Amino acid sequence: MKTWFHSWRAAVRIARRDAWRFKGRSFLVLAMLTLPILGVGAADLTYRSSELSVEETLTRDMGRSDARISDPELGGAPLYQGPDGNGYRPVGDFENKPYPEGPADLEKGVPAGATTLEDSTGTGKLRTSYGLLPTEIRELKASDPMAEGIMRLTEGRFPQRSGEIAATTHFLEAGKLSVGDSVTARGLDTSYRIVGAYELPSNLNTDQVNALPGTFLAPLDKALKADELPGVESSTTHLVKISGGFTWNMVKETNKHGLVVTSRAVALNPPALSDVPLYQEAGESPYDSGGGIEDEEMVILATVVGLAMLEICLLAGPAFAVGARRSRRQLGLVGANGGDRSHIRAVVLAGGLVIGVASAVVGTVLAFGLTVAVRPLMEEYLGQRFEGLDIRPLELLGIALIAVVTGLLAAIVPAITASRQTVLASLTGRRGVRKSSRVLPVLGLIATALGAAIALYGTTLSSQVTLVATGSALAELGVVAMTPALVGFFGRAGRWMPLSPRLALRDAVRNRGRTAPAVAAVLAAVAGSVAVATYAASDDAEQRAKYESSLPYGAVSAVVDDGDSRDVPAVRDAIQKNLSIDVRADVDRVLVGKAGCRMYYGGEDGCGSVEIAVPKANVCPLWAPDVQDAELEFSAAERRKLMKDPRCEENNDYSGIEAGILIGGPEVLDVLGIKDPAAKTALADGRAVSFNKFNLQKDGKVGIRLITDSDAAQEAISDGKEAPGEVKSIAAHQVKGDPRSYGAEVLMTPATAKAAGLKTAPVGAYYSTSTLPSSEQQQKLNGDLDKLGSSVSLRVEQGYVGDSNTTLLVLTVFAGLITLGAAAIATGLAQADAEADLKTLEAVGAPSRVRRTLSGFQCGVVATMGVVLGSLAGVLPAVALRLTERRSAMEMFQESLDEALGTPSSPYTPIVIPWETLGGLLIVVPLVATVLAALVTRSNGSMGRRAVT
Repeated sequence: MKTWFHSWRAAVRIARRDAWRFKGRSFLVLAMLTLPILGVGAADLTYRSSELSVEETLTRDMGRSDARISDPELGGAPLYQGPDGNGYRPVGDFENKPYPEGPADLEKGVPAGATTLEDSTGTGKLRTSYGLLPTEIRELKASDPMAEGIMRLTEGRFPQRSGEIAATTHFLEAGKLSVGDSVTARGLDTSYRIVGAYELPSNLNTDQVNALPGTFLAPLDKALKADELPGVESSTTHLVKISGGFTWNMVKETNKHGLVVTSRAVALNPPALSDVPLYQEAGESPYDSGGGIEDEEMVILATVVGLAMLEICLLAGPAFAVGARRSRRQLGLVGANGGDRSHIRAVVLAGGLVIGVASAVVGTVLAFGLTVAVRPLMEEYLGQRFEGLDIRPLELLGIALIAVVTGLLAAIVPAITASRQTVLASLTGRRGVRKSSRVLPVLGLIATALGAAIALYGTTLSSQVTLVATGSALAELGVVAMTPALVGFFGRAGRWMPLSPRLALRDAVRNRGRTAPAVAAVLAAVAGSVAVATYAASDDAEQRAKYESSLPYGAVSAVVDDGDSRDVPAVRDAIQKNLSIDVRADVDRVLVGKAGCRMYYGGEDGCGSVEIAVPKANVCPLWAPDVQDAELEFSAAERRKLMKDPRCEENNDYSGIEAGILIGGPEVLDVLGIKDPAAKTALADGRAVSFNKFNLQKDGKVGIRLITDSDAAQEAISDGKEAPGEVKSIAAHQVKGDPRSYGAEVLMTPATAKAAGLKTAPVGAYYSTSTLPSSEQQQKLNGDLDKLGSSVSLRVEQGYVGDSNTTLLVLTVFAGLITLGAAAIATGLAQADAEADLKTLEAVGAPSRVRRTLSGFQCGVVATMGVVLGSLAGVLPAVALRLTERRSAMEMFQESLDEALGTPSSPYTPIVIPWETLGGLLIVVPLVATVLAALVTRSNGSMGRRAVT
């Protein structure tokens, strides 16, 4: 008894032999189906391999220990914590009493009978071959079995005695050091010998050194304090090993001492939510990191995958169609020997199945090879090591099925077309007269209109990005469906063309079943690239408009912000030496307290702060000291009215110097680009220069408040009062107009500051440059500044620098390659399909160049049609997405206006068409496709008899 299985087995055997017989065409389709499987399969393997299990994450964090106990510095107050140790809060209500703070005793949290290992970290600056490198310092006995897994030794050994350190490979590379070299720390005379190199599996790019506990951090801290430099802020945790593991009850007991525990046993087997006091008694909600894909992302991902499959089907479909026509005699013999239409369809579909299965197998195998080959590069790029190759068979099987399904989908239309041919037409090789469908273009037009309407609805009446993506995809599919009719429309231009392009265009129109899918494939690729390019160009224009320069173009500022003014002259000279400087303007700052006080560290070690005493009448009412909550004390209408008050205009400029009070000469005005001769005269007369009219008092002076007690100042501000401190009044000149001062509020000369009783200290300089500093100059400058050891805030104003140009270039190249590839495929199929016509041309005496030019124009016709239609289709999703963003921005702007808690600026969401990218696609790509196809085509063909198969 013959069943469907026997007929399909025969169809598969025929398809397999046919695929092997025509290896070129089979390889072409195989490559098209294999590439996406290769890419998606390798991405899945890489992603899964990069994911760490809970056990692997714990091993990298705490080695072989059972728990890590840390101090959240809540003063030892009892607390509640989550099972993973990330969330915690002190027990009790602290609304009307001080929040607990301060260190706790780690030893109290260690259970009886447990073994502990101390793990301390801090930061310091170590001297390398280039200069000083900020480095994380870790004191942990890494050779202890309890620490195994935290650090992976790559060379040498871990420290065993004082004076030895190990360093990460990244630190050694950054400092041009190797095992056996010695390093020193700034502020210490002790030399430390590097005895080993290691890496942190989850942080490969970390600059870290490892030493035994008590041999590095303690002396470094003391030395820096003695030199009045910033001390090392270190933190200590305990790794704990205990028989039976660190249970949840032990965790809760440790929480009573104000300590947080990360337990291996608890992380692997979390307690029930009802047994977590943080959730039940404190009312906190469990934090779910999720890790899944959001619904919108799923829709977009499905849309992208669907369009990719469509593109492959559009490219592979003509190959199966041509293959079916080349095998029409064989298919006719099947019908002549009793086969019906279902058998013929089965033979053609089996071709897609055979190629699809082969592509799935080859793509999956190559995905494994590619993953193994690029794994080291991916680890370096991601900054973490993988833990073996994580294989998910079901996921790989699903990915492989994409190739099988795509192969079958690509063969459906050719199978139906082949089955409709009569046996006589198949055996004689006559194609007959085929009319294009009138229904498909109508359906395509409806889909295009419906998709555009959905996208328009998503941009105007809804905030759902998924609607925009869905509508754009539907509109693009509609354009694809209309492609055969559009190809016929393009064919009308052939009457005005020379012979070769006219023949190529008429051949494309006559064989729409081959041309339309190739044009649609080019359309899909170009549409996606144009959409992204349009969005990128529009976003770049928006970011350029929003960009606010920190200095005039080409200007440089350097501020030494660690309080050590001894290095300031050397910093100034280093910049002068390495950059092309026009004007140099040295600036000092007002110093409150002893010499060496760091900026913005008021109240620490006797250091104070300084501010401008703005007259009460000039203070924005929303920001007045006695206003605790503007939203409660002012109505929305009052806040909206005050937002228009010039006193309430927000200024986000930052000078880098406390309160924007600069001590310098008239050169500062030149660098900042402030053109006011009266300002220079004022400086020469011993007056200050004010850049903000609201800083001036009624008598034309500016007040500088010196705050020596920061705690008292904070208490006064919290009580709605002005900060206490002595106010120095200085006669000032207000700069005319409203020039931008880049964060500078007041400028005065050192003589004026001294006369007013202000103590100053060097802080940095401003520079104007003749040419913008190059990358090499900046690297040399950074090297010189590193050698000085001071913390320098260096700003170089280069203007807006976006990455849109690179993005557009990459997209243009990508779209060009896809277009060339699709056009080349269509040209190859056209040559194979029209071989008899080419032989006829040669037989009637056509010049040899006709074959070459005809081939070139065949490729150019496909590329031109696809690029033109793709450019038109690609603008829609980008415009729709930008309109959606514009609507969201306007809603946020209106919300800010209603709340009236700031001074928001009107949103600017432009839509910019990347004409250069479109020009490259519309002109360059078709031209290149035409030339390449003409060059690779033989001008002379061998004469042969007219074949019927």
